Amino acid sequence: MKKRMIMMLTFVLTMCMSAMADNDRVITFDQLPDQARTLLKKHFADKVPLVVTVDWDDYKVMYQSGEKVEFDKKGNWKEFDCKTSSVPTALIPEQIKSKVKTTFPGATILKLDRDRRGYSVKLNNGMEIEFDKKFQVVEIDD
Repeated sequence: MKKRMIMMLTFVLTMCMSAMADNDRVITFDQLPDQARTLLKKHFADKVPLVVTVDWDDYKVMYQSGEKVEFDKKGNWKEFDCKTSSVPTALIPEQIKSKVKTTFPGATILKLDRDRRGYSVKLNNGMEIEFDKKFQVVEIDD
């Protein structure tokens, strides 16, 4: 138990120091945009936020279980990084779910990233898939 507490404290301090180094400010969960809070309460309700930060263009929420969710200034999601679990299926666009299911049966999505060019997906089998805005596969990398 003592070892676990020391590890958790070390993790929290590391996260806080790295957040400050990147000009991120630590904020409370309630300071997130409404849209971001609603999404997190619905899809990550069983997770405990470890640290919430904001910088000039985004918000980041990191959980004790290792998940990280990133939002833009308006509260639209930019990235789900679920190292110890999978991205909630309700958050994955249907076209991406379908393509992953048919191309890599049994694989789960650990990371989903969205930017102005399209989507990037990382699977539990190590594969990475890039989609354009129209959900066409642009690249598959292992």
